Amino acid sequence: MALNCGIVGLPNVGKSTLFSALTAAPAEAANYPFCTINPNFGIVSVPDYRLNKIAEFIPPQKIIPTTVEFVDIAGLVRGASKGEGLGNQFLGNIRQVGAIIHVVRCFENDNIVHVEGSINPARDIDTIEVELALADLESVQKRIDNIPKMLRSSDKKTVEKAKNSESILNTLAATLNQGIPARNIEMSIEQFDAIKDLNLITLKKQIYCCNVDENSISSENEYIKQVKEIAQKNGSEVIVICGKLESEISELETEEEKKDFLLAAGLEESGLDKMIKAAYHALDLQTFFTAGEKEVRAWTFNKGYTAPQAAGVIHSDFERGFIRAEVYHCTELFKLGSEQKIKDAGKLRIEGKEYVVKDGDVMHFRFNV
Repeated sequence: MALNCGIVGLPNVGKSTLFSALTAAPAEAANYPFCTINPNFGIVSVPDYRLNKIAEFIPPQKIIPTTVEFVDIAGLVRGASKGEGLGNQFLGNIRQVGAIIHVVRCFENDNIVHVEGSINPARDIDTIEVELALADLESVQKRIDNIPKMLRSSDKKTVEKAKNSESILNTLAATLNQGIPARNIEMSIEQFDAIKDLNLITLKKQIYCCNVDENSISSENEYIKQVKEIAQKNGSEVIVICGKLESEISELETEEEKKDFLLAAGLEESGLDKMIKAAYHALDLQTFFTAGEKEVRAWTFNKGYTAPQAAGVIHSDFERGFIRAEVYHCTELFKLGSEQKIKDAGKLRIEGKEYVVKDGDVMHFRFNV
């Protein structure tokens, strides 16, 4: 799965404003549809209180957070799967991301044009999801049409793949034809493996992002309730953000100023920080740490990685020559206060090649190349 998250939605729902605030990079934002044509890419630091807390106990010369990439994809419209707007190009961009943040407009403002002429989150969500489902249906139908040819192949693997995928492809086609996402279908590991190369958009994890006005940050409006009802039915997470507020926060120069601004707005954490964390987890990413005098650093790894694979995140030589890992969890450091006390308490573990790394592990790798 790609280690990035695509920001999608109808035109003029606030995608580019949120992207600019996220990355503090000026994605073009304007009050007309298709302002964004080519996708914008931005690397964003993942907020993690544990990183700075580790640095309190092991003071380094520098602190380096882990990151996640966001892609600002132009607005989809009704008929995108048939090429309306710039549909084919946009759908192609969405296929390349690992997870989706679906921005939904949940505020009234007569000065900002809505492509459908009114605010209706349920309708807007349905428009996007139907278009994505129809785009996936086209991919699935092409594979179904190719099954007879695959079954006649002299290559045994091709024939086996055709046999394994035929049933799930037909199920997918029937489901997608109703505008229902592929992620709603229960499938076995074998079935998933048989169709994963189709890179279906509606199989990707999705987060709904309600873009609201300042008045709805602390109290839910009816639009947010609509989105939450839909999300509950399909098992998606909901983040509530005020794009205008986040844009103002992003222009502040210091972390202290940002904290004061949030306090004045009655918020403990910015909506964008919540969105970054949600995206990170939607991509099945976790974090391990390395800590020393030179740097305390957070590293991104895929959930389920073994110790050598995690070592390979730092450098391929670490994985190739992996001997062992010295490991403790960051919570042990917070509780005991130093690495020496962790050793004295018998909490420092020596782990081998089979060890599955846990989120929050602090690791020292031993290797020989």
